[in-house]
Amino acid sequence: MKYSIVFSAALVALSLSACDRAPVVVTPPAVIAVPGPAGPAGATGDTGSTGATGSSGATGYTGATGDTGAKGASGATGYTGATGDTGATGDKGAKGNTGGDTVVIVPAR
Repeated sequence: MKYSIVFSAALVALSLSACDRAPVVVTPPAVIAVPGPAGPAGATGDTGSTGATGSSGATGYTGATGDTGAKGASGATGYTGATGDTGATGDKGAKGNTGGDTVVIVPAR
């Protein structure tokens, strides 16, 4: 029993000493640059010379007007055909029976 207490105490001491502490990071304060006073204004530059204007191109020639083609002759109108005879009227059919109590169900989509 006396060895187990000594062994436990040594084990606790070793495990606590093996812990790694987080490093402390210290950041230096930021340096803020302050601008100095403005300097004197510079001299105004010279104005450049104006370039030469280009010449206008010559006007093109107008083309000749084309000839109008000859008009074709009109064809003669054909005769209207004769009207055919009207056919005979067929017999009237008999009245059908009613459907009774038939119900049609249409499924919804």
